[in-house]
Amino acid sequence: MMKKIFELQEGEKPLDIIKDNCGFASIFKKIGVIGDSLSSGEFESTNDKGEITYHDMYEYSWPSILERITGTKYDNFSRGGMTFKEFYETWADKNNFWKKEQAYIIFLGNNDLFVYNQKVGSIDDINIKDSSKNNDTYFGYLGKVISKLKLIEPDSRIFLTSLQIDNLSPERTKVVREVREEMKKVVKLFTYTYLIDFTEYLFLYDEEARNKIAMGFHPNPLGYYSLALAFGNYIDYIIRKYPDDFRKIPFIGTGLVNNNYK
Repeated sequence: MMKKIFELQEGEKPLDIIKDNCGFASIFKKIGVIGDSLSSGEFESTNDKGEITYHDMYEYSWPSILERITGTKYDNFSRGGMTFKEFYETWADKNNFWKKEQAYIIFLGNNDLFVYNQKVGSIDDINIKDSSKNNDTYFGYLGKVISKLKLIEPDSRIFLTSLQIDNLSPERTKVVREVREEMKKVVKLFTYTYLIDFTEYLFLYDEEARNKIAMGFHPNPLGYYSLALAFGNYIDYIIRKYPDDFRKIPFIGTGLVNNNYK
């Protein structure tokens, strides 16, 4: 029976099993989150002119919920409207967000691709040896961010997250799926880097779902709690799939080694 705790079940796919405590996601001491409004706990309100206003309320964000569930410290580097380009060029430096972490969760794309219409590009825009030579595309800046994180902490575990399908338009869905396919290649470029594939495995964020767990485009508190469980349980799945990659988590950034494990 104990083997069921740390092994994948036969035919198990990500998010087939949802644990209230998010399982092995709690083995980390500290995780940094790089994201936009979906990670900053943004809510929409209406002012007296009938205009929608936006508010980052971090205490309701999925990283804050995961912190309460797992006991892991989550440093939230997100903000509503964030893009890879802004994070890399100004936001992280301005706020001292280039920090050593045991792991990072990266969840950006809605603003890059559908608000600022950043050129998508491909894995070919990433120069793994010199990120200053990356092209000015979504994937170019994505590569710059991951390369910088790997310079700060080479042994950090990085969870790159693809976008959820929201069914707003066929064109948008097509882009999201194409980006996910390219992300599958990106995670192979960097050590200890994994894809959280919300495009394939998270529920469809359509009108029916938004009526229950959203308040406009952005989630309501139920929606952010659902995202917390999705992130935590997906990480639990990855750890159970690749247990050897997570044996030495306590040694990240300490200089300690254990030569009994190759």
